[in-house]
Amino acid sequence: MEKILISACLIGDKVRYDGKSQYNPLIKELLEKYELVPFCPEVEGGLKTPRVPAEIVKDKVINKEGRDVTKQYKNGAQLALNICNYLDIKIAILKDASPSCGVNQIHNGKFDGGMIKGKGITAKTLELHGIKVYSDSEIEKLL
Repeated sequence: MEKILISACLIGDKVRYDGKSQYNPLIKELLEKYELVPFCPEVEGGLKTPRVPAEIVKDKVINKEGRDVTKQYKNGAQLALNICNYLDIKIAILKDASPSCGVNQIHNGKFDGGMIKGKGITAKTLELHGIKVYSDSEIEKLL
């Protein structure tokens, strides 16, 4: 059975910045076709849950308190890539809008709720290394 790396929040893990999950009901259907490997790059990169919200500002990830957390985001992205390489994972499903996992859009870096077209650190890293990345709104393409 093919393995897919998936944002841990999508399977119900409470790892989002606000300590909540973002469970997607299509997970059950995915499990019929794929082996899911849950992963949260923010937590694995060294950030706690809950945590201060962060957004990409130019080439850095800055939290709402002004702290630069780029290192933790890059660490999490590298760990996600390592898992994909180790387990021969070629597909990832990531939570859109996240500074780590955004596939099609991310927050605008102004902490005002605005969105822009863009990719999170993990999504960008995985794509640069040949892994096909889907957002949570594109799960049906895999069913």
